[in-house]
Amino acid sequence: MMTSLFSITIPATIPLNRMTLAVGLACCCATFSCIAQAQMQTTGTLGELPNSVASSPVKPAQIVVVSGTRYEQFVENLPMAIDVIDQKEIERLGITDIRDLAKNLANVEVKRAPARFTVTGVGNSTGRDGNAGFSIRGQDGNRVLMLIDGMRLPRSYINGSNAFGRDSIAMNLIRQVEIVRGPASVLYGSDGLAGLVNFMTLEPQDFLQEKNVVVKDFGGKLFANWSGDDHSRSFGASLAGRLNPQWSWLISGSSSKAKGLENMGTNDFPNIDRTTPNPQEDQTQSVLAKFVYQASANQKHSLSIEHVDKTSDFELLSSRAKLPMTSASAVRGETVHKESTRDRLTLVDRYDIKNDWIDHIQSNLSYQDSSAQDDGVTHRNTLADRVRKVSYAEQAWQFSLLADKLFKSSPNFAQRLSYGFDYSRIDVSNFFDGVDPGNVDFTPRKYFPDTRDSSRAVFLQDEIFAGAWIITPGLRYDHFDLDVKTQDGFSPPAKTPAKSLSGSAVVPKLGVLYKLSGDWNAYASLAGGFRAPNAQQINGVFDSSTVPAVLLANPDLKPEKSQNIEIGVRALFEKFTLDVAVFSGNYKNLIYDKKPLGGKGIAGDPAIFQTVNVDKAKIDGFEIRGQVQWTEIAGGKLSSPFSYGRTRGTDEVAHTPLSSINPSKLYAGLRYTNDSWDWQLNARHQAGKEEADLSSPYLPKPAVPPRVRQFLVSGVTTVDTQVQWTVQKNWRVNLGVDNITNKKYWNWSDVQGLAATSVVVDAYTQPGRYYHASLVMGF
Repeated sequence: MMTSLFSITIPATIPLNRMTLAVGLACCCATFSCIAQAQMQTTGTLGELPNSVASSPVKPAQIVVVSGTRYEQFVENLPMAIDVIDQKEIERLGITDIRDLAKNLANVEVKRAPARFTVTGVGNSTGRDGNAGFSIRGQDGNRVLMLIDGMRLPRSYINGSNAFGRDSIAMNLIRQVEIVRGPASVLYGSDGLAGLVNFMTLEPQDFLQEKNVVVKDFGGKLFANWSGDDHSRSFGASLAGRLNPQWSWLISGSSSKAKGLENMGTNDFPNIDRTTPNPQEDQTQSVLAKFVYQASANQKHSLSIEHVDKTSDFELLSSRAKLPMTSASAVRGETVHKESTRDRLTLVDRYDIKNDWIDHIQSNLSYQDSSAQDDGVTHRNTLADRVRKVSYAEQAWQFSLLADKLFKSSPNFAQRLSYGFDYSRIDVSNFFDGVDPGNVDFTPRKYFPDTRDSSRAVFLQDEIFAGAWIITPGLRYDHFDLDVKTQDGFSPPAKTPAKSLSGSAVVPKLGVLYKLSGDWNAYASLAGGFRAPNAQQINGVFDSSTVPAVLLANPDLKPEKSQNIEIGVRALFEKFTLDVAVFSGNYKNLIYDKKPLGGKGIAGDPAIFQTVNVDKAKIDGFEIRGQVQWTEIAGGKLSSPFSYGRTRGTDEVAHTPLSSINPSKLYAGLRYTNDSWDWQLNARHQAGKEEADLSSPYLPKPAVPPRVRQFLVSGVTTVDTQVQWTVQKNWRVNLGVDNITNKKYWNWSDVQGLAATSVVVDAYTQPGRYYHASLVMGF
């Protein structure tokens, strides 16, 4: 099956087929232009820019990233919005997981519902996936691509009461996080429909090379963290060394323990009305080893080995039936043990060639083995226990090859041509097992068959530096295959064998940036996005004689497609930085997981569900980010970081709002720094969710009166503070207090679909006032 993005239109009413043609012609013209200039060129090193760009003085605002172009580039030269959180900020702000990462970022959220899921009975996966993953500009789940050192992180998987999230990251191993807002499909392919979160792990040079200091032969740090929101405590160490000028190494490891996330519930009774957190014990162990060989100034090789293991044990007191228990099947209690592991091996080779066609070439070969096991037991009143054992696994190979060339024909005109090839192969599997006494219909099974999800892509991008202009056209061709490896364990018991699916997409991009002056620039970008369906979506089925529900497969699913426009302005003054972005995206063939198609959900008339494509949606909004340097006081600097973002979405067929869009968020801080102290006070306002923001004020069921209204969150302002004390060089103490005023509030992503009449709404509240601290000893 062949699909493309050619039929979508963008807000500026430019048909995408014309845009694709224009971008393709621009790339072709750029290529022929480069051929014509090949004999008159001068080459440059990575990151070297033409005089018109590089001649401006270096400013504090200049930050180098790789996610925007897949090679090093200043953020200020990119026609897109990117957030960067480095290792120093991760430590200073007390960031211990991906939920903390999103706290101060406009239009970025991470869902973390309370652990109130069930093991058996009516499907309920609430909170079972922990930190479920990122939402960027109104799109979440697998529409946000997550990478670690260029390798795709495992996708989320939800089925009935089982859910596996995307928090397989150990933040203690991370040196920098880059968050690209908007589609990243041209450079990274499928799953980058909404944006990209790129995690980069520690390097030996982080501990061996300090600014204005001679390179050390040995260095590292010891650290210990504690946080009151989940009573977590962790400790670890990072060690790095240099064997000789060519060889360096790093090993970093950490171990942590935590409990369930606190809330402001007060009902501690062990039954379904409970609002305090269920007892929970989490453990995480992580190790990163990295070996770097720099044969010469023109050649570098890096081998990374990573292991992350997470386990959680739950006692689901919120599942217990109220006393007296009169039914034989009444739940007396439920317990769950979850374990997930992720092992990764990555080899990165980089060569500086500097010939007529290639300045630099880089390859990345990765293997990743991810598995998750979820075992639960339901203890019933007088009947035998029910047991569930569910697994999900991904074994992935990934290879990428990237080359670039800088052509300079005059002091005011140059082009950097980058092109490459990507290959990805993921073997996906699942299994459902257990014991269900008395249920003759219970059969161990696979809810979708073992599937090989593979893709091959080529891409071309050209950065054209012409005086004050930077023009960046790009084009990508991506082909994907979802191949059923075997029907064993799937059909039977499934009545219909699974089917394979293949398709392709052509994705264009065009970015334009204009330097209004040395301090101001403006940009606009036009980019396509796409996401291929996954194995669960095309072949996932459920059919039972004892449960009045049916899930149908849909092997005819089409890839999701989008066309996005973004316009932005940046100010880069020494005392003031500002980044404003306005965006709009049209989406087509969005995949609606398990859409209700009919049926009353009773014997003889089961509820019918199927994953389907829905027609059109539109998402638009804006973001404002920046910082003001006020003045110097008592030998220190006073500054104010700030951000504000708002997103809204519309179902273009039903002409109703998209209920999943998170409310707007405002963040403002006051920060004081000197040689020994770094103090920051933050205020964060989160708007409420109103009925006018919902597709319907009522829950889907019951569909006839009396209907039940959805719970709505109110607006709230919270305040927190962080202090860092540098005791001596490389020895730091970090302290923080969050939600200082002890406000009671909810996040919309956690409560969407909760009844307004529910007696357990307090179980979904965020933690009240809590403290966190860390000690870091570098050497």
